[in-house]
Amino acid sequence: MPLYESLRPLPELRVLVTAGASGIGACIARAFHEAGSRVHVCDIDRAALDRLVTETPGITGSMADVSVAADVDLVFDDVRGCLGGLDVLINNAGIAGPTGPIESFDASGWERTVSVNLNSQFYFARRAVPLLKESTADPVLIAMSSVAGRLGYAFRTPYASTKWAIVGLTKSLAMELGPQGIRVNAILPGVVEGERMDGVIASRAAALGLGVEQMREEYLRKISLRRMVSASDVAAMALFLCSPAARNLSGQAISVDGNLEYL
Repeated sequence: MPLYESLRPLPELRVLVTAGASGIGACIARAFHEAGSRVHVCDIDRAALDRLVTETPGITGSMADVSVAADVDLVFDDVRGCLGGLDVLINNAGIAGPTGPIESFDASGWERTVSVNLNSQFYFARRAVPLLKESTADPVLIAMSSVAGRLGYAFRTPYASTKWAIVGLTKSLAMELGPQGIRVNAILPGVVEGERMDGVIASRAAALGLGVEQMREEYLRKISLRRMVSASDVAAMALFLCSPAARNLSGQAISVDGNLEYL
């Protein structure tokens, strides 16, 4: 196989993207669709889901709260019906969680962050693995962590805790599933430009008593390349990890962050 060909995912991969109707998830879903994969997404946002499947014919979707195991079971009923199996799971769902000193949080904010960010990874992995074991297309599980999964993140402790846990889950599953030929990796996006990051910056600025633009400059100064990354940068890494060129990459936590030095 020519080297450049090995950089492309295999055609007709059957791909499931959680929280795939907007943001990074939608960018990943569209990228795999354009690469010739058959893509199914789930999302809690009905309007965003309807918009995605309308604008991108061929992508199918399910409504689901990823933190609810019964909803996840229904997603896999749809996956079997729409895709007939699974070659790639991209566990993308996550929320920012509360911002502030730990003593200011109530239990509900912590528990919701853990439920969406971490429990969902477990719910989807346990249902996906039997299908991935049946795949003959070099199956892959990609977990979306964060640069906050390798760095401490003051005032964002619920979020950072779940993202570190996802890296541990990834490395453990890579060991567990490697003998069955299933590769498991985590992507750790850094500061991703867009509406969600705008909200994070505003919340953190408020927590620290700073102006929003001052807070934005603080974020950029922490990045060696002095720029945010895009959702497309993250999607490109996901495509690469599902390509033959990445056939010996497993158990890795790969940052896409312009070298974010600290948080």
